[in-house]
Amino acid sequence: MNKGLLSFLFIFFILFLGAFYYSNIVKTPVLSTLNYIKSNYHDSIEFIVKKIDQHFYQAQEIESLNEKLQKYENNHLVMRQLASEVNDLFKENSSNFKSNPKVELVRTISYEEMGNLNRIWLEVEDFNSSKIYGLTYKELVAGIVISENERALGLLNKDIKSSYAVYVGDNKAPGIAHGNNTQYLMVRFIPAWFKIEKGDEVTTSGLDNIFFKGLKVGKVISVTKSQGYQNALVMPYYKANNPNYFHMIIKVK
Repeated sequence: MNKGLLSFLFIFFILFLGAFYYSNIVKTPVLSTLNYIKSNYHDSIEFIVKKIDQHFYQAQEIESLNEKLQKYENNHLVMRQLASEVNDLFKENSSNFKSNPKVELVRTISYEEMGNLNRIWLEVEDFNSSKIYGLTYKELVAGIVISENERALGLLNKDIKSSYAVYVGDNKAPGIAHGNNTQYLMVRFIPAWFKIEKGDEVTTSGLDNIFFKGLKVGKVISVTKSQGYQNALVMPYYKANNPNYFHMIIKVK
């Protein structure tokens, strides 16, 4: 291979990288293709693992799944009954309120960028790019979901752009939680007249229409004051060790 061809290929590669990072015309179809390939890869791996499990552990797995299914069905029926009674109560009192929440199981495709463990591409059906969604893992707050190039991008708790409304402590002091690219979260703009202490639990307030009220976020480890407000440093409950599947809150009410 002569030097002229090598120089041409090198220049072409540099121009492609520049176009990829600075132009959505190139970036969007490339990301779409890569995510499609990754999604099919995950489907294939899950299919193979499932077939192996079915062959070697079928009886044991069926028994375990039946037990879990009975438990989930029982909880589902109880929740449907409670939602029905709440809606009937609203109706009896001539209220226009109605409770009809919706949650969807979503799968992780990959990290947005290698080295950044706080941002993940998600596989979401019928994604509405104009909304912000809540992301949970085993009933713990994991982060939020936003649109990036019309695709679902999960911002986990530690990401600096992940923010949502919370309550702090038994007195339900309001504040805004967000990541700061460390192992901790920050809750800012807590009114000064609320008493906040180390060990207070932080939960979602539901006032941002992103999360249900009362989902667990973490515990306060220190409190500072600034410009008439209080700021709380929080150790989150969710640890992003194995982010393969999450539940995304499609509709709060």
